[in-house]
Amino acid sequence: MTVAAGLAVHLLAPAGVVADAAGDILYAALITLLVRFVAPRARWRVTAVVASAWCFGVELLQLTSLPAQWAASFSPLRLVFGIGFSPWDLLWFAAGVALVVAIAGLLSRSRRARLDA
Repeated sequence: MTVAAGLAVHLLAPAGVVADAAGDILYAALITLLVRFVAPRARWRVTAVVASAWCFGVELLQLTSLPAQWAASFSPLRLVFGIGFSPWDLLWFAAGVALVVAIAGLLSRSRRARLDA
């Protein structure tokens, strides 16, 4: 669902600040979920740090010409690595990671409450 929502924002939403923010939040959410999939027993704090490190690393990589070169060779890589640095993206990535971790925490508490009842 996260990938579908991200592609919908990328393909259907009018370009602008809101679409960029939504895309970044969904990208970070996807990375967080993928980290959790690869390491399901990791603490959420560790999952958040690894996902944030990936997202921030990808954004900082955009300060070089590498992502643009890769996207020129294979256009879907633009969705993975982007092509232009924006400091705002760091904020939206943090928001996306925090959103997934917060939802996971709420779901965990809800599950525990049902088991205790």
